[in-house]
Amino acid sequence: MPIFGTTILSFIPGWSPEGGLYAIGKTAEYGFDMLEIILPASLNIDTKTVKKQLDNYGIVGRCTLNLPANCHLPVYPEKATAIMKAAIDKVAEMDGDFLGGVLHSAIGQFTGQPCTNAERLIVQQIFAEVAAYARERNITIAPEPINRYESYVFTAAEEVLEMIDSIGTDNIGVHLDTFHMNIEEPNFYNPIINAGNRLKHLHITESDRGMLGEGNVHWDDLFRGLAEINYQGPLVLENFSSEIKELVGPTSLWRPSKYNSEDLAKGSLAYMKKMVDKWYKN
Repeated sequence: MPIFGTTILSFIPGWSPEGGLYAIGKTAEYGFDMLEIILPASLNIDTKTVKKQLDNYGIVGRCTLNLPANCHLPVYPEKATAIMKAAIDKVAEMDGDFLGGVLHSAIGQFTGQPCTNAERLIVQQIFAEVAAYARERNITIAPEPINRYESYVFTAAEEVLEMIDSIGTDNIGVHLDTFHMNIEEPNFYNPIINAGNRLKHLHITESDRGMLGEGNVHWDDLFRGLAEINYQGPLVLENFSSEIKELVGPTSLWRPSKYNSEDLAKGSLAYMKKMVDKWYKN
């Protein structure tokens, strides 16, 4: 059975000690099993305290990181390496075994051209180095391909899988997101099947970032694929409500959301559970 999770963005716009505790409490209250903690670029987070808070609420924590602009990997490989290794240290401090997120590039950074072979080589070399560092700490890393309007480096699952094959290590996986898949993938079934046991983390998001089941994502195709590969990892809700005002600009919520954040989270969790019950019957 997959793990039902959500991200801090269901409750707060970014990490803070007070906001983090609030998000942990709400995660438990709403019935989720796991909270994805998006690490701040400063990596200013008291991991020991956070681990105790998660344990107190009976919630599993998982970390992701989105590279900031000054760590855009193809341009600033040394800075990208340093922040990823520091983030891995934070994961280790929380007794974690995973780091996902947009680790291949800074969101919104472009050259106006496709990713070059030279850039891809830099990305591959850095991931090989970071994966070796993570292996020493029993941590798997999983970059998240995102859509063409947010990155030019990895925009589809096959690009990440090709890099994994080139490096030849088993502690790099892929972190997929149905919002980006809806734009970049030919369907929702094949990328899941092609990833197989290399799929380590999955953001569950409707095409308009709203209530699951009310948009264009082909959920049956997605969950059919997940059941076929017997995916047991996290299904992490990542939808947004304009009720959290600080998220309106960063997530382009130019129209008011139909649901408040609580109804959106609870309704989407119920939908995820319904789809798992439907497809994981055996």
